Amino acid sequence: MIRVALTVLVAVALLAAATPALEDARASTTAERLDAETDRVERVIGAFVAGSVSVSDPALAAQTSVTVRAPSGFGAAPIDRLALVETAATAEAERTSTDVGEASVALRYRIDGGPERTVPIAPGGVGATVAIDSGAVALRPGGESRLRLRLVDDGEPTVRIARVG
Repeated sequence: MIRVALTVLVAVALLAAATPALEDARASTTAERLDAETDRVERVIGAFVAGSVSVSDPALAAQTSVTVRAPSGFGAAPIDRLALVETAATAEAERTSTDVGEASVALRYRIDGGPERTVPIAPGGVGATVAIDSGAVALRPGGESRLRLRLVDDGEPTVRIARVG
C-alpha cells in the first residue's frame, strides 16, 4: 500500500514539474504553425499575382481564395486573438504619401494571454502591394477562415484581401 502511494506521489510530482515545459512547447508549436500559415499565404499571393493581370474595375478583377487554418487541439496553445491587420508602415505611408517599402499587411495574434505577435505578410518579388479591403480582418482562433484575394489596379497592382467565411 505504501509503495502504491509513493508511486502516485512521484507521478504527480513529475507531472507538476513537466507541465510548464509542456505549455511552453504548445505555445512554440502554435507560433511555428501560424508562421507557416503566413508563409503559405505569401506563396499563394505570389502565384496569384504571377498568373494574373490587374484591372481597375474590382468587379472584373481576377480573384482566388485561400484558407487560413489556426492550430487547435491538444498540441496547440489557445489563441486569444487572430487577425489580419494593416501595419503601422501602411498608415504612415498613407498619411505622408510615401512608398511603404515593407510589408503593409501582417498576421497579428496573441497566444494564451501572452504578448501580441505580428508576422508580416510580404510576398517577395511579386510587383504588387497587399492591402486589406476594410479594416482588420478577424480570423477564427480555433479553426479555418477563408479569404478572398482580388488583384486590382489602384495606380499599381494591389492584392486586396477580404474574409469570405
